[in-house]
Amino acid sequence: MRKTALATIVVLAVFTLAGCSTPADGNSSTGTAADKPATVQEKPKPADLTGDWVQENAGDSFQSATVTADTITVNWVSTEDDTTAIYWVGTYQAPTDAGNFTWTSARDEEATNSALLASTDPTKDFAYADGKISYKVTAMGVTKTISLVKK
Repeated sequence: MRKTALATIVVLAVFTLAGCSTPADGNSSTGTAADKPATVQEKPKPADLTGDWVQENAGDSFQSATVTADTITVNWVSTEDDTTAIYWVGTYQAPTDAGNFTWTSARDEEATNSALLASTDPTKDFAYADGKISYKVTAMGVTKTISLVKK
């Protein structure tokens, strides 16, 4: 009987000690990072491009843009004589994934047909990367990439 009681005490002692060294979830507090469950990281969100944008390194004459939920409007701006002129009015499709992206805007002919300085291209390619919207502008045979930053 003594041997049975002693065996029971030893078994209980071993389980008690084992229970003290390992948390209830089975993870050892001294384990490596690889042994621990990964923390849930929030998925990156797509950029919100809505709002006002202005040409980077703008001087007295530059381009500015306004992006709404479904339209991008780009204007020529002259601070020297306080004028603006339409360059582009077209469609805008917001990004659905985080990171850089491109889209092709279809020109709104009704809004641009009577504008003297507006592009007559049926579509224009825009890109968003590193917090900037960029696109190519051709005027008087010269092509330049315009880079806009959010105001």
